[in-house]
Amino acid sequence: MGTNALASSIVLVCRKRPEDAPIATRREFVQALEAELTPALRNLQEGNIAPVDLAQAAIGPGMAVYTRYSKVLDAEGNALTVKQGLALINEKLDAVLAEQEGDFGADTRWALAWFEQSGFAEGDFGVADVLARAKNTAVAGMVEAGILISKAGKVRLLKPEELPPDWSPETDTRPTEWEIVHQLIRALNTGGEVGAAELVAKLGSHADTARELAYRLYVLCERKKRAQEALAYNALVQSWPEIQRLASERETRPAAAQQATMFNE
Repeated sequence: MGTNALASSIVLVCRKRPEDAPIATRREFVQALEAELTPALRNLQEGNIAPVDLAQAAIGPGMAVYTRYSKVLDAEGNALTVKQGLALINEKLDAVLAEQEGDFGADTRWALAWFEQSGFAEGDFGVADVLARAKNTAVAGMVEAGILISKAGKVRLLKPEELPPDWSPETDTRPTEWEIVHQLIRALNTGGEVGAAELVAKLGSHADTARELAYRLYVLCERKKRAQEALAYNALVQSWPEIQRLASERETRPAAAQQATMFNE
């Protein structure tokens, strides 16, 4: 009380390595990382670890692979240092998060690529059109989907506060993961966790995909030094357990109310 508050904690689990621990090549180490880090990161995300802590948390399962070997040798027979091992772990973390983009639709994959390049700033229509063709979508279609503005030869992604407050996934003819996550941010900013929960209750399984996208967007913002935008994605993930709890209550309340009415009659 009255002193520095604990914002984050790091737990180190130390186990004695067997004296006969094997030696691995760099290739074998990377292969083991690819096999084990992906499910470990999924577990971390399902455990709702904050995006701001994900990179640090990923060190744990990554170093668990590195330290099981007595040595990890590069192509020249030199032992990889801890620093080099951590660099490979971080590379794999980026790769795993990028692979999750395969779960998203074409419009969202375009928006991710555009956001990494331009954020919410304007860009040339020609560049946007070339990127859209590469992602198997079209600028006009994404305007129709309600995620961007295109006029006077310029294209810009809509900010959360610019999205319509009466939006509903039930009536949207072209819903996207991009729109869902930013509608959730808008709802969280204007109506708190209760407001976001009202939206999650309508989203069904699409809500979890939106959370995955929030992780990816946080990493992009951190890399591009966009602190204000990163805070919004981090806040959405951190609020997720309470949002889901409130959404579940909202889903069960009508049934309970109906049952009570039947008994009263």
